[in-house]
Amino acid sequence: MMQILIVEDEPRLRQDLGDYLELSGFAVATAGTAQAMRQALTEGPAPAIIILDVGLPDGNGFDLATEIRAAHRCGIIMLTAFGDSDSRIRGFDSGADIYLVKHSTLREIEAAIRSLLRRTANPPALGNDADRWILDASNWRLIAPNRQALKLTATEFAFLTLLCQQKGEVCRREELVEALSRPRVQFDNRHLDAIVSRLRRKIESATQLPSAIKVVYGVGYTFTAPVMVE
Repeated sequence: MMQILIVEDEPRLRQDLGDYLELSGFAVATAGTAQAMRQALTEGPAPAIIILDVGLPDGNGFDLATEIRAAHRCGIIMLTAFGDSDSRIRGFDSGADIYLVKHSTLREIEAAIRSLLRRTANPPALGNDADRWILDASNWRLIAPNRQALKLTATEFAFLTLLCQQKGEVCRREELVEALSRPRVQFDNRHLDAIVSRLRRKIESATQLPSAIKVVYGVGYTFTAPVMVE
């Protein structure tokens, strides 16, 4: 039975969500503070997923997500009242796999849990798992083999989608320029190279790994590592 740890300071929400998930077939532990969460992680069974509130009385959920990610191999779903884009980006940057706002229904939270379990428990074999990257289409993120992730802009996501669809083959410059061009916006090889250069720096800075985006001089670009699009 999959273990879920709910870290939430609102007693009613914590109880309702815990009861619902237990009825849905999960084993559930709960914590109302950062201290109680740390105790549960130390003394209790290792959770497959932690549902984490941002506004805890003794800790910031963004900082706690980074702490969890550094020490534990589990999924993190942030459940918070902060729904603005800056908070979402900060949540993903701190290590969250999924970011939900508190008006999400219990069924939506359950669906997010099951989706994350499918993603992390039995990933398809794509070469060496240690080298596998994930392009998260739902949240516009690139997730590295070491589980570090970076948020992508619309243009960066479109570019990586094109590369990943080639499955290691070269994507030609002309195809990339045509696909990324927008009405009334001039876009050429110089702009393409600038986007790729910036994206490669972002990947290496966020993941501390070499970028898998490689240039094939005079032809185009390719993504050289195994990658799964979700």
